[in-house]
This record gives sequence, structure tokens and C-alpha cells, in this order.
Amino acid sequence: MSSDTADLSKNPTPDEAEDNAFFPSPYSLSQYTSSKTNFAGVQHKGEYTGGKWKILMIAADERYLLLEDGKFFSTGNHPVEMLLPLHHLIEAGFEVDVATIGGNPAKLELWAMPHEDEAVQATYESLKPKLKQPKKLTEVVADELGADSDYLAVFIPGGHAAVIGLPESEAVQDTLDWALANDKFIITLCHGPAALLAASLGKQESPFKGYSVCVFPDALDEGPNLDIGYLPGRLRWLVADRLTKQGLTVLNDDMTGKTHQDRKLLTGDSPLASNDLGLLAAGALIEAVQETA
Repeated sequence: MSSDTADLSKNPTPDEAEDNAFFPSPYSLSQYTSSKTNFAGVQHKGEYTGGKWKILMIAADERYLLLEDGKFFSTGNHPVEMLLPLHHLIEAGFEVDVATIGGNPAKLELWAMPHEDEAVQATYESLKPKLKQPKKLTEVVADELGADSDYLAVFIPGGHAAVIGLPESEAVQDTLDWALANDKFIITLCHGPAALLAASLGKQESPFKGYSVCVFPDALDEGPNLDIGYLPGRLRWLVADRLTKQGLTVLNDDMTGKTHQDRKLLTGDSPLASNDLGLLAAGALIEAVQETA
């Protein structure tokens, strides 16, 4: 560790746009972010040319996560976790639509943007109009999720904002129910699997009971993320804990970039999994469309 890094503050940085709100500390960003990702090319460039199948991304449109102590964490969708998996899918030939619960612009953790990563930057620029003017998820459910839908997969990126609203959303539940009933793919990583909790709303048990998943480890949110000032306070609940209580098996207890596919649910543990999850998803979707051709 360089002395420059060691001297960085571990105090969360105030977000002056909101009372008692904070971004991650300078030190935590030096540990958790980078100007480039581990992207090393796509494996299925242009292999899908059918023009029908699309990806529905459910993005978070809330920024401020209320913590146990009354502070806000200024969060959003993690840009690497959103844009790098999508880069692989778009390069394979799939179009992406963006939806949010309220139809409001998707929020991004721009402090985690890898500004020197050409793949991430290109995907960000191409999706900006849809991120700023997304579809409203209830309208997608009503108008575009029938048995003949053009969506092949639902993608839910990570970032702590995924725990705000998505787990309690009936529209998210409807989307997940549709995906399961129609044998569609569900792709998610890091804190994104919090959205899977919505599937159990009003039900005796989760339809994902018995599934195995990768998810951001609770131990980091309870310990190091507090110690280094990534979070300004303790979370009110933990994603892996809630999923485990609903009968899912969480495969990881650390952050190594692990990915996993259980049936048509594809998951990854953290930003480190973004590239491999994109490769996994692109390969799985290409295989699926080739089998049905």
C-alpha cells in the first residue's frame, strides 16, 4: 500500500445535496474502484442476428438509502455491475430496454465509474438516453410481458440502491413471476439479488426456494465497509441473510468474482464478477436462441 493511499481519509464524504447523506470515503474508493475493469474482449460478438429478443433491465431509480443511525448512503446502480454485463449482451446482438419502478431516471454511483475503460464507457454512452428516460415497470408488465414477449431475460444490476424499493415492489414480483413462468433468464449480481425477495410477496414461500446464488457478502457490509467508511452507518437489513431465510443457498461468504448459474438464474458476487457474469449470460442466451432457431 502506498503512503498516498494510507493517508486517505476513511470518513465518508458528505453529499451536500441531501441532509445527513454521505458518499463512500476516499480511502474506501481507493480500495474498491479502478479506472479500468478486467474486460478482455467479448466471446459472442454479433452471433445473435434475429432482431427479436431483448433484455429488460430493471434499474434502481432511488439514490438515498436510509441506514440504522438515520444517515443516508448516497448510492445508485453500480456502473460496472450494470454496464459491463450489458456490454457483453449488446455486443452479442441483443437490444436492451431500461425500466424503473417509478419511471424516473436510473441513478448511478458515478464515483465507481471506470473512466478509462472503453467497453464500459461505450455502453454507458449508448444507453444514456434510456437511463434518463426509462420505461415505467408497471407499464412494461401490463403491455409487454405476455407469453409472446420479446424479452428473453431480466437483468437487475447491483449497487446498494437495489435494496431500496425493489424487494417490496409488486411490479418486480410480476416481472419475476413472468420470467419463471415463461422460462426466461434472470441475471443479477452483488446487491441486485435483493430484488428476488419481491417474488415471495403474498406467498407462503419464495419461488426461488432451493436455488443457489452468489450475492454480496453480508460480512463485508457488517464489518469492513463500515471500518473503511464505504458505508456511513449500518444497514437496516442484510441481503444474503434475507435470501437464506427464504430458502435460497448463498454460495459465497467473500468477494472473489464468483458467478453461478442455477437453472435460468445467473448471479455474481460483486463488481469483481461483472465481466464473468457478462460472459456467462451472453453464452447462455446465445445457446438458448440457437436451440430454438
